[in-house]
Amino acid sequence: MVSAADRVKNPARTSVWLEQRTPSRARKSDQPAGLDREKITAASVRLLDAEGLAKFSMRRLAAELDVTAMSLYWYVDTKDDLLELALDSVYREIAPPREDAHWHDRLRELAVSYRELLVRHVWASPLAGHFLNMGPYSMLFSHAIQDVIRATGLPLHQQTGALSAVFQFVYGFGTIEAHFVQRSAETGVSQDEFFQQALGAIRSQPQLSRIVEASQDLMDARGGDTVEEMRDRDFTFALDLLIAGIEAMRDRESR
Repeated sequence: MVSAADRVKNPARTSVWLEQRTPSRARKSDQPAGLDREKITAASVRLLDAEGLAKFSMRRLAAELDVTAMSLYWYVDTKDDLLELALDSVYREIAPPREDAHWHDRLRELAVSYRELLVRHVWASPLAGHFLNMGPYSMLFSHAIQDVIRATGLPLHQQTGALSAVFQFVYGFGTIEAHFVQRSAETGVSQDEFFQQALGAIRSQPQLSRIVEASQDLMDARGGDTVEEMRDRDFTFALDLLIAGIEAMRDRESR
């Protein structure tokens, strides 16, 4: 068993995926029937989606499952174990790209699916930056990304840079989008209403209004009638720009 104190001492060496713990011990008579790690993980995801990362606790999860908090420790050692398991489980939602498709399309499919995951599970992005991300579904996603980047034809020494450019962009874009969607929902208004309220608040400040007015032509030119449409146009163009950059660097290296 790994304690919370041990995790603090060796955070880079401690993970639920490194502990080799088997959750299949014989069940004690006072353990609830039908409870297993998969069921606990699924409940964790539902709870994180509904209430967010800040409110997540073993006690709250136990109440959701109608068991005692101590029952959960039969399957995991700490709350971090559950968060790692929950994070990895949502990576299964990223479908593998079509094997027979051009790498452009495969890259777009993975990028779009990753963006959707980050928006759907707002809590995932901070956890992805905190844990080692070495669970089975996370590793399958990583393998799919590497496979696509290899197909670009870039030299080996440039492939990790291309991978970072695309998927760190998606990570940042999806994280900001998720928080905007969440904040709109929390305030009880649509994304478009929230956007207009934010613009109104900025324009009411003399020192800020000039910046907004100077960028108005950029906002008008981006196209789209709603926040979602504008965001989709920006995401699509940015991804096209990255793909074009990968091709340009590949062609430059091959001369």
